[in-house]
Amino acid sequence: MINQFIALLLAMPRSTKRVLVLGIDAILCAFTVWLALCLATADWVGLGTSGWLAVWLSLTLALPVFAVSGLYRAIFRYAGWDALMAVIKAILFYGVLYAGLLAMLTLPGMPRTLGLLQPILLLLAVGASRALARYWFSGLYLSQRKRDDLPRVLIYGAGSAGRQLAAAIASGIQMRAVGYLDDDEHLHGQVLNGLNIYNPRQLPTWVTQLDVSDVLLASPSVSRQRRNEILELTRGAKVSVRTLPGLMDLAQGRVQVSDLRELDIEDLLGRDAVPPDGQLLDKNIRAKVVLVTGAGGSIGSELCRQIIKSGPSKLLLVELSEFALYAVHQELQALLADEAASEVALLPLLASVRDEDRMREIMRTWKPHTVYHAAAYKHVPMVEHNPAEGLKNNVMGTWTTAKVAAEQGVSDFVLISTDKAVRPTNIMGASKRVAEMVLQAMAAASLHGWSTRFAMVRFGNVLGSSGSVVPLFRKQIKDGGPITLTHADITRYFMTIPEAAQLVIQAGAMASGGDVFVLDMGEPVRIIDLARRMVELSGLRVKDEQCPDGDIELQVTGMRPGEKLYEELLIGDNPEPTQHTRIMKAHEAFLPWEPLQYWLATLSAALVANDVAALRVRLSEMVQGFEAAGEVVDWVHLENQECAQV
Repeated sequence: MINQFIALLLAMPRSTKRVLVLGIDAILCAFTVWLALCLATADWVGLGTSGWLAVWLSLTLALPVFAVSGLYRAIFRYAGWDALMAVIKAILFYGVLYAGLLAMLTLPGMPRTLGLLQPILLLLAVGASRALARYWFSGLYLSQRKRDDLPRVLIYGAGSAGRQLAAAIASGIQMRAVGYLDDDEHLHGQVLNGLNIYNPRQLPTWVTQLDVSDVLLASPSVSRQRRNEILELTRGAKVSVRTLPGLMDLAQGRVQVSDLRELDIEDLLGRDAVPPDGQLLDKNIRAKVVLVTGAGGSIGSELCRQIIKSGPSKLLLVELSEFALYAVHQELQALLADEAASEVALLPLLASVRDEDRMREIMRTWKPHTVYHAAAYKHVPMVEHNPAEGLKNNVMGTWTTAKVAAEQGVSDFVLISTDKAVRPTNIMGASKRVAEMVLQAMAAASLHGWSTRFAMVRFGNVLGSSGSVVPLFRKQIKDGGPITLTHADITRYFMTIPEAAQLVIQAGAMASGGDVFVLDMGEPVRIIDLARRMVELSGLRVKDEQCPDGDIELQVTGMRPGEKLYEELLIGDNPEPTQHTRIMKAHEAFLPWEPLQYWLATLSAALVANDVAALRVRLSEMVQGFEAAGEVVDWVHLENQECAQV
């Protein structure tokens, strides 16, 4: 009812609103004359003839003064300090006139103090009316009424970040904090700034009693292991978990509600990062020219972000996609401005790693010291359906880029490889293993007196990359499900993109030539468990036999062409430790350069003819453990077969 009345008032014509306000001020003038008379006589009295004359005098003076002073031109719901000062000035002027005229008229029965009391009361009344109008019409009242309907949240952590977050929530209208959760048993039952501190182990109980929809994790320094434990506490409570950024992001000491973000699966699957070795990070980068191929991709762009922090003299961004190159260039320019490292020269270069002339032109012009080769087609089903293009890019592109780099005197060449290169069951994995073998053979042969140190860094899935299941699952959850899985028992290794990029740089700095480095990926993760945890992080429940009333269903769709149930990081079983605890060195067998050249020539001939069957045979002959299982699913091959049968 009140909201409808406010909406009706706001919809009135401007002239009608002015007349309404003028009428209210007239009533306030009459009321304050009567109230001042009662105060002056210390009794509840009527106005009488003299009182009504005093009222008429007040109206005659006040309303014109208010109009001339602009009080009826102000928009009350936006009125602030300036509007209040205008009211004060108008009533001061009015008060002088009113007190003077009352003293001159000497109305019977009217005390002399009436001329002083009434303007003061009128100031309070008019000021209060304007403040009340602002309170109601600016949405403050509506916001207060709606506050009870806001999402109710518990803040996990009663420390500095938690208190700042509670203050930010209190000043906003997005949510309502109803208490704290804290691990410190001594704080349980205490009250902090009006909010109770609860035991987190009783979270399901408090969620039900307090009608909580979200838990806000305000412990920026908490380990990922502890975050996993917190997630376990939320199981069955049906709440969404959100978190603040890390400590470095909160260094300024200000926490805002906008800083909150969803607690992504990256926060839980990744390990607590090992502090990087600054010397290894800087060795091949600081004050040097660095080139990154595939600079617009998930890994390539993160490599660029990490490289900038080590201060190269120039960073060459080589990318085939114009949009991806534009996007990463814009992002890196903004990053340079934020870090005040504008002395780093960024050079966005459109190029294909398969274009030998273009790559030679680039490297001859800028003479890079270090090349990080991240350009690759890495989506397994996509490469399986387009095998020739996958091999041209992943094998021939690597061969071309490595050969040009060696010709132009590049000191270090680092290939970004994958765990799918180990005993591959798909074209993509086989192509990456051949790319590794090319670099191994080139390093061992020391062709043409080349001195380039070639190294390969092999790791598994990175969370949030373009080929990762995480973005897909996140979208499916947002759409209400179902989440699609290819197999209930499929497992994968996972690592966060920043950690992977840092380890790649550090591994490359340890290379002596022909090294195959393997990153410690931790324990493999069942994809179905990953899907369940993502659903729970969203405050939802998985719909299955145990919970038929759940929110998101998991559907198993069947294995895709070339897909493996599990991935491996090593072909052999003799990895060596390095000076970094999460980087190992593998010893993988490879073909010497002379026979490899022959196989590359036969592979190239099959690529030119787009003979998919021959490509699969060549790969099985070259790559240990690769068996071309299943039918050929190349789209062109299938279409030609269908046309031939018609």
